[in-house]
Amino acid sequence: MAQNQKKTGTRLTGRIVFPGNPSYNAARMEYNRRFSKFPKVIVFCRRTQDVINAVKWARERSVRLRVRSGRHSYEGFSTVNGGIIIDVSEMNKVKVDRKNRVAIVQTGNPLARVYKKLWNKRVALPAGTAPDVGVAGLTLGGGIGLLSRKYGLTCDNLKQVKMVIASGRYGAKAIVANRRKHSDLLWASRGGGGGNFGVATAFTFRVRPISSVSIYSITWKWGDLEKVLPVWQRWAPSVTNRLTSTIEVAAKQVGTIVSTGQLLGGAEELRRLIRPLLRAGTPVKVLVKTVPFIEATKFFAESDLNLEPKFKIAGAYGLQPLPREGVRMIRRFLSKAPNKHSTVWSQSLGGAGSAVSRVSPTATAYPHRKAETIYELSARWRNNGEQQRNIQWVKRFRRALRPFVKGDYVNFPDLQIKNWPKAYYGMNFGRLKQVKRKYDPHNVFRFAQSIPVGKQVRK
Repeated sequence: MAQNQKKTGTRLTGRIVFPGNPSYNAARMEYNRRFSKFPKVIVFCRRTQDVINAVKWARERSVRLRVRSGRHSYEGFSTVNGGIIIDVSEMNKVKVDRKNRVAIVQTGNPLARVYKKLWNKRVALPAGTAPDVGVAGLTLGGGIGLLSRKYGLTCDNLKQVKMVIASGRYGAKAIVANRRKHSDLLWASRGGGGGNFGVATAFTFRVRPISSVSIYSITWKWGDLEKVLPVWQRWAPSVTNRLTSTIEVAAKQVGTIVSTGQLLGGAEELRRLIRPLLRAGTPVKVLVKTVPFIEATKFFAESDLNLEPKFKIAGAYGLQPLPREGVRMIRRFLSKAPNKHSTVWSQSLGGAGSAVSRVSPTATAYPHRKAETIYELSARWRNNGEQQRNIQWVKRFRRALRPFVKGDYVNFPDLQIKNWPKAYYGMNFGRLKQVKRKYDPHNVFRFAQSIPVGKQVRK
């Protein structure tokens, strides 16, 4: 009897939302409305103890659990039918030590809030563009953005993580992973993906002084695709690492190609650096200006606002520019896109002195250090009747591009990738399984593409 009492003794704490509660419907929703799941309970944790209690509660009752920060999991991995969602979004403190250039950021913070809090002290963290993405998933999967080529990925700037892990048969505890202790868990948290080992509750980041930056935007008509894309692909990785840039080709119905970028430098230098792009095709609109860094984050966030609520995304990496046949493939698919909300987006990562490619592929769990660019193929829609057509289009598109690209980014998860461990983690998958076995041997933190528990290595 005493054993049974111990097994079911933990009570949930924090803000607890059950079905039937007026806020349940809003609380269960994911960013990608393609998924609509009905958890048994959602716990909005306000402190680390709430997270520990939630993990223990789930384990004692054999209830499946999911971990959630910003709800941005593209394949809905942070929600579950009939289980418990452990949501950290109300744990959103940010503490900045400008003198020592570090910031302690709780994992419930959306990216826009992190940028704002850091900007108040005139420092920045290299991170993404979507304002409402959770800093937890972004960091744990890698974290790419417009400071990447100069300052690396978000995970490259992660010095320490506080995490609640499963402990013993029914327990849970908080541990700290840094270079000195649990260094293998810190390694895995730098690109090993969110929700695999435990619930991250706080990150300690290295941050960089920042003031103004220069930004550009160039728009071309769709007919210039074969003239513009090859030029951008050669130029983007070869230009100074103080400039990170993107290019997005819209569906033919929209008929535009837009390249944007950010330079740590002045507008005059930026105008000079983008000359190769301005000479490609016939630009119809050009913007170059110097702005405070916080304004630049808002400028790049605009493309992530007012999107269709349901989507399918697949990613890939480019180790070299696409050959002519690859560019033609992009033209062919976007001219037959399922609707006008379909795009191909690409960002520069590697190349000339890039901080991303200077790191060894095994130094962190993020392996794609040799990639020059990353691609995101996306289709978006509103009505369920359009779903299959859009999903199939992305699937066929990715398959057609496969001869020219490699792997996928764990933060662009895709359930249709058969060999996802290789695509996301490459040569680091074996070591990630060992870390999983050490910190989550009972596989408490599992979902469709979670890292499995590895086999024990005999000494």
